[in-house]
Order: sequence, then C-alpha cells, then structure tokens
Amino acid sequence: MLTLDLEVDYSLIGIHCAEEDYRLAYFINKYLKFNLKKHEYSLDFKNSEAAYPLFEYKDEPHFTNYYLINNKFVHHTNNQIQPGLFDNQISTVSYLIPEKKKIDFFLKIEGCSDFEDIQNIILKLNAIKHIITSYSIDPYSLKSKDHLIF
Repeated sequence: MLTLDLEVDYSLIGIHCAEEDYRLAYFINKYLKFNLKKHEYSLDFKNSEAAYPLFEYKDEPHFTNYYLINNKFVHHTNNQIQPGLFDNQISTVSYLIPEKKKIDFFLKIEGCSDFEDIQNIILKLNAIKHIITSYSIDPYSLKSKDHLIF
C-alpha cells in the first residue's frame, strides 16, 4: 500500500478568545499591524453543513501569508415540535480540527518558519487583552491537518 504524506510548510498558532471572528481580526490588525480581511469564501467540506470563516493577509514584501480561521461552527435549527414561551433551538457544533476543541481560532502562517518570529507573534497576541492565550501548535501532531490545506 502506497501512502503519501504531505509535507507541512506552515506554522500554526492556536488562539483562545471569546470574541467574534471579525473583532479578533480587528484587534490583530491593530496590535500586530496586519491587514487581515475577510476572504470571500469560507472553508467548507463536502457532505457537511459547516463553514469556517477565513480572514487573510498577504504580506507580499516578506513573502508571508497569514490566515485567521474559526475552529468552531455552530448550526442552529428550530424545533417546531414544541411551541412554547422560549425559542426551541437545537444547536450542533462542528470543529475544523476536532482534536483541538478548546481552541477558538487558528492563525496559519505560510512563508515564515523562523522560531523567533513565531514567538514574537505569540507574545504580541498574548498582549492583546481580548485574547485569553495563544501558543504554537505542531501541525504534524494533528490528525486533521489536511483540513488546513487550502
């Protein structure tokens, strides 16, 4: 049996943050001097209703691309069976990377593999008061790392 293992050519930072994705992108832009913009498409997969919003910043002078990606997708459905005083919504949560359910967002960095640069980004992220914590993740440790290939 022939298996093909793709080489990972990006760095990955996990971010714990209770803010909405557009607000987090704003704070990252403000404090890290990025220019993250919402991508016209979200990450989605065949046979799935989940779509993960994606923000992108291409730093062309440094040949580096940054992607801010939601890890969670909440799908709300109305339950029409029991009418009542309160909305009867049923919510299901899907994760882009299911083995990292506690992470709210990922910052994928293509073109920058320098350890000190990544650590500097993490220090700046952790200085943002709206971010609980952020840290580097080894992409090779992820079972679902193919979800981050786009």
